[in-house]
Order: sequence, then structure tokens, then C-alpha cells
Amino acid sequence: MIDPIRVAIQVASSGLEAQSRRMLVVSENLANATTTGSTPGAQPYTRKTVSFESVLDDVSGASLVKVDRVDTDKRPYRTEYDPGHPAADADGNVKMPNVDMLVELADMRESNRSYEANLQVVKQARALSSMTIDLLRNS
Repeated sequence: MIDPIRVAIQVASSGLEAQSRRMLVVSENLANATTTGSTPGAQPYTRKTVSFESVLDDVSGASLVKVDRVDTDKRPYRTEYDPGHPAADADGNVKMPNVDMLVELADMRESNRSYEANLQVVKQARALSSMTIDLLRNS
């Protein structure tokens, strides 16, 4: 017999793991938002994105979330005029990362809220499990 409370914890735990990985990638993007190449024409930091997939757990029949892959963003790099920069080309333009701070902060907030929601599910399921054990103990 499959315990629904245990399955709920398993599903929420997969969400916690996926959102944790997403927060890590967003943090890396934020940390490298101004990282340029060190030589003229060198590529700057490229923004990373996280893709999720739904995975069916054969034992419980539950649909879990997993990180499918971490890709690089295909958006073009922006350029800034800074002729004194070591990575400036002949025209004085420097390729800057394709990281948009506003998008990253929104992703971080969404990831954080999803993480918190999954954490609440785990807490509630544990409380229900404890209440069930107490009921069985007292009967």
C-alpha cells in the first residue's frame, strides 16, 4: 500500500531540489552580470537557464519535477562603449553579458516562493503523519 502522505513529501522534495538548483543558477547569473572577456573579441559570461521535466515515479505513480538541463541563453550580448577596457574591440565597444538583472531578480523571487510552498507541503505532511501516529498510539 502506498502512503499518500509519504508520496506528498516525495513530490514536494523533488520540487525543493529543483528550485534549489534554479536558485543556484540564478545566483551565478547575478554574480557574473558584469563579467566580460579579458581580451579584445573575447566572449563575456553567457546567461544560463534551467529547464524542468516531469518524471513519473514508477513505485508511487506520482509525477515528480526534475531539472532536465541547464542551457545557455541564446539572446545576443549587449555592447557598451568603453575604449579603455581590455576587452574593447577596435571601435572601443565591449561585449557585455546577456544577463538582465531585473529578469534574474524576478526568477529568484519566483524560485524562492516555489521553494517556500514546497517546504510548507513537507511541514504539513510531517504534521499529519505525527498526528496519525499519536492517534494510533492513544487508541
